[in-house]
Amino acid sequence: MTDVTFADLGLSKPLLDAVHDLGYEAPSQIQAIAIPKILSGKDIVGLSETGSGKTAAFTLPALELIDQDLHRPQVLILSPTRELCVQVCEEVRKLGTNLSGMRSTPVYGGAPIDRQIKGLRGAQMVVGTPGRLMDHLRRGTLRTEDLKLVILDEADRMLDMGFRDDMEEILGQIEGHRQTLFFSATMNKNVERLIEKFGDHPEKVEVAKKALTVDRIDQSYYEVRNRSKVEVLSRLLDMNAFRLAVVFCNTKRAVDEATEALLARGFTADRLHGDITQQMRERVINRFRDGKVELLIATDVAARGLDIDEVDLVVNYDLPQDPEDYVHRIGRTGRAGRTGRAASFVFGRDVYRLQNVERYIRSKIRREKVPSQEDVEGKRADVLFESVKLKLEEQEKGAPFVNLVDRLLEQGYAATDIAGTLFGMLREAVGREGEEIQEDRPGGDRGGDRRERGDRRDRGDRFERGERRGRDRGERRERGGDFDREARRNEVAKGMKQVFLGIGGLLGVKPGEIAGMIYSSCDVKSNSLGKIRIFPKHSLVQVPEGQENKVIDGLKGQKLRGKPFPCRLDRDL
Repeated sequence: MTDVTFADLGLSKPLLDAVHDLGYEAPSQIQAIAIPKILSGKDIVGLSETGSGKTAAFTLPALELIDQDLHRPQVLILSPTRELCVQVCEEVRKLGTNLSGMRSTPVYGGAPIDRQIKGLRGAQMVVGTPGRLMDHLRRGTLRTEDLKLVILDEADRMLDMGFRDDMEEILGQIEGHRQTLFFSATMNKNVERLIEKFGDHPEKVEVAKKALTVDRIDQSYYEVRNRSKVEVLSRLLDMNAFRLAVVFCNTKRAVDEATEALLARGFTADRLHGDITQQMRERVINRFRDGKVELLIATDVAARGLDIDEVDLVVNYDLPQDPEDYVHRIGRTGRAGRTGRAASFVFGRDVYRLQNVERYIRSKIRREKVPSQEDVEGKRADVLFESVKLKLEEQEKGAPFVNLVDRLLEQGYAATDIAGTLFGMLREAVGREGEEIQEDRPGGDRGGDRRERGDRRDRGDRFERGERRGRDRGERRERGGDFDREARRNEVAKGMKQVFLGIGGLLGVKPGEIAGMIYSSCDVKSNSLGKIRIFPKHSLVQVPEGQENKVIDGLKGQKLRGKPFPCRLDRDL
């Protein structure tokens, strides 16, 4: 199927133009096989993995079959989650951009139903979760008499989530002839029974796969104790150039704790889990997609339906219980022809789950050594060197500060001493103080040795408990930030409060710029600010007590060096 083009599939010019404008050069295997069969009116069962292009495989023919002059529901798509509903509707909007009379709407739980009722009026394509679709059917706000195509997207997932009764009732209420498409990652007895009951001799369209993961994703794992995870994650983020990264945790509490710790270290991060409202979820995802947030810390609620091509790195902060969830998690990277990287943290009995994942994906996951503080410093030094080198190449003769260097040379200081001192000062301005972890010590990475020997006893866990008992009590105050809370409090002058700004030295921000912005944008007296400290990705500003809210409110929506940034009261005080 490698020579097949979209023009060969029987699609009309408006759809072909939309596909071309979106930059798709050739159909994927599932698209090339499924689209002609759907256009011919056949029921199909599509078996394909995440990221194979199945959404476009049913969206394009669905758009082709719609009568644009009839403003009633003609296509119904059932999806397991609200995130996937929104994603499918976005795909419909992009592919149907040249169909002026076409309207689609998503319906899902957690959103105002009255707004959805208005959206259903005149919509020709409806995408919804089974539960909310049942609500609309009972209210009579979803009409089914003109439905000609019903699509079950991720049928296996919906059955696993307990939607069997709703799905059967919805399909049973659609009278007359209809075409039904079943898309599923796996074929099991539950899916087979559903197809047998509601399908009309469907043809199976299966995409052969050698492995469940994409070859473009580089997969590795690290042996990391629970209390070392924040430090190791920080090192990985410092060592790897990335634009966007997703960090997956197994619990909401772990998401909250990891997010707070990463914010304290100067990373721009936000969270996504089941306690976040739908409105806030959409806001977080949009901020992440726009690059205003570089790290998204999430539970598996984001593993499906998070369709952002620019994710460079996925980290399994906690290894998932289900190997299939691992596949969906790492599928957030390596999309749209890009390469990606997935790293997982394991320790102790997690090794068994890792082996299950390897059996499921039918490939080995490479073990990596935890980067040391020296490794991170070396990487930072390389980046700093290249930045200074680039600046020197751009700098014109007679640029500012050159005369200062000449004055130092005239006073007898060696050029190497001047450069070394300036590099040291620059490193302090943009560097991040790490912390020593057990994995840094000889023999600290014992889990990997146990795995190689086949010794499954958790001696590392016992060693960790003994080491914890002997640890200095003062260290327990540390939360994984750049310094502990007590030291942070002591550095704030009496009568002052400390404000956190999510922008720092990596963008070349200077204390004077921050002070000037605050004095010009906020209602505070001149020369009233205290110490301003710049870190790689954040800054801390001391403001007079009682003025902190003025500063935070005044900086909302502001940009520094062309970049928006979060601003809040420093949480570690």
